[in-house]
Amino acid sequence: MTAKISRALFWAFCIGVALVSYRILFLAVELGFPDMRPHFTHMPIFWTHVLASATALLLMPFQFWRGLRTRRRKIHRWMGRAYVLVVLAGGLSGLYMSFFAITGPAAGAGFFLLGLAWLGTTWMAYAKARVHDIAGHRLWMVRSAALTFAAVTLRIYLPLSMGLGLPFDPSYTVIAWACWVPNLIAVDLWRRRGQTAQAAVAQTG
Repeated sequence: MTAKISRALFWAFCIGVALVSYRILFLAVELGFPDMRPHFTHMPIFWTHVLASATALLLMPFQFWRGLRTRRRKIHRWMGRAYVLVVLAGGLSGLYMSFFAITGPAAGAGFFLLGLAWLGTTWMAYAKARVHDIAGHRLWMVRSAALTFAAVTLRIYLPLSMGLGLPFDPSYTVIAWACWVPNLIAVDLWRRRGQTAQAAVAQTG
């Protein structure tokens, strides 16, 4: 039951945040993204980042859908290629936007490294798939997904910090790092736990 609830929340957060981000298509940017005014002078980049990143978040959970991977491999592959392309667009535009982070260079550095890690892990996942290294592809894809999910954790931490009455500037700077670094740490802990379990099975077998 716990696993089913976790999967349901994962899908709900990914799809929900993606759909909310698509409001840029229906609302004026000033109405839909009032807190992002510093980026309004870079409108094409801003649009690219929002739409590409939202699409990556929308596609990402489908890549972990076992039924799609096993019964509709062509769809899985084409969705994977689309995911790589939107991560490329979202990551490169994110790198550019990081130089204009609203609370300064410390937050900008967090978002810049997030962009680099997002591009790097996604490329590794794609490269492993190209050489049919399925285990390597899955591991790097999980890392990429953890960084894509930063769009969700960012939107959890921001209202939480505001609800706690924390000052915005230092909170946003911390969140620029906290929205993705713990995600990667969690993936590494999950990987080590899996290796430990495999080793225990091998010893008992």
